[in-house]
Amino acid sequence: MTEEAGRLTLSLAERVVRLRYDDLPEPARLVVRQCLLDYLACAIAGAGDPLVSMLLDELTEAGGASQASVVAHGLRLPALSAALVNGAAGHALDYDDVNVAMPGHPSVAILPGLLALGEAKTSAGRDVVTAFVAGYETACRIGAALAPGHYDLGFHATATVGCLGAAAACARLLGLDAGKTAAALGIAGTQAAGLKSQFGTMCKPFHAGKAAQNGLLAARLAARGFSSRSDLIECRQGFALTHGPDFAPHRALAEPPGGFHLLANLFKYHAACYFTHAPIECARKLRQEHDLDPERIARIRLRVDASTDRVCNIPAPIDGLESKFSLRQTVAMALCGVETAGLENYSAAGAHDPRPMRLRDKITIDFQTGWAQTLAELEVETTEGARLGARHDSGIPAADLALQGRRLADKFDGLVTPVLGAARSRELQQTIAAVDDLTDIGTLTRLAAR
Repeated sequence: MTEEAGRLTLSLAERVVRLRYDDLPEPARLVVRQCLLDYLACAIAGAGDPLVSMLLDELTEAGGASQASVVAHGLRLPALSAALVNGAAGHALDYDDVNVAMPGHPSVAILPGLLALGEAKTSAGRDVVTAFVAGYETACRIGAALAPGHYDLGFHATATVGCLGAAAACARLLGLDAGKTAAALGIAGTQAAGLKSQFGTMCKPFHAGKAAQNGLLAARLAARGFSSRSDLIECRQGFALTHGPDFAPHRALAEPPGGFHLLANLFKYHAACYFTHAPIECARKLRQEHDLDPERIARIRLRVDASTDRVCNIPAPIDGLESKFSLRQTVAMALCGVETAGLENYSAAGAHDPRPMRLRDKITIDFQTGWAQTLAELEVETTEGARLGARHDSGIPAADLALQGRRLADKFDGLVTPVLGAARSRELQQTIAAVDDLTDIGTLTRLAAR
């Protein structure tokens, strides 16, 4: 083990402190803007979810300083409360971005606390951009060091690893030195929690909100001199060794392709768990290429990695949330031509639609060992005896960032315009595109509120 790996928490903290805006190549800055666009789209559309109303009822009843905006609600709350609500709203639809190095949802864990902090302290846009990248890279490096055992044991990395990423981002925005940044990581690590067994319930989006809130709290406490171990990630009985069997600190220090994990960010174009996306793409391809009639399908065999069995294999979902975590339901929807990007299709009525119900009962899942979690193969046998196959890997980042941007703009319009109206939606999108030049990030966060 190298000296740097032996002092991993402090090494990561030093990287956070060293990062400068000028260190970021334009592709990385572009992906930051895309992450911000996508997060706000998901949060604005998710802000009407009942779980957000419950959180708002609780937090507004408690009151507090008016520090930060609540997305799509026109309310202001203490920064910690806004981070919780906006994080939960951003993950309510399970439509937000992913990075397999983490593995989880980085933006929704990091941005809500960071934006609340930035609004409260009138931070410049480029400072928020830099802090976001610092937090994003920290989360992915820690996630890589714990893979695959941490996630496989049942920990929701968006909640656990995301909490440390949020702390790193907020520490960077506060201008903390390496020692205090390491303390912030320690304070975050001792708060980190979240279980995959809650997938399909309101607790999954709650995890994202808690990651954002706890990370922000950790950084603010560290700034006040709150004490913590500076080796909390790697120490005996620390975060890594108590949260999985595969801790390899050298993986946290390895350089990713292009120098930034951010460049491997993956965006969602189906409103369901990311591990359903490759099967959905297979089903869409077979339907489109073969003009496949669902009534002519006799049998369906899906091959995916065995780890997905513990993530998104609810066999007979009863509502929209459960449908998002059902390989059978999402494949059946795609084969029936149901739009898997349509939020309205994830509902109790959709879960009991007889067309996909008939198909999902014909699906056999063949779990593979050692496959990428983002890889799927789908084989359909028709009533005439024809066998049709498709293969897709949804873990390959987009090569054309401009095309990715256009797809995300379309997604943003579809999610935001019904909530904020066309004029406000356009203004917000233009402001996000100019975020690097904003002198006050609050210009953006206030636009995202009603």
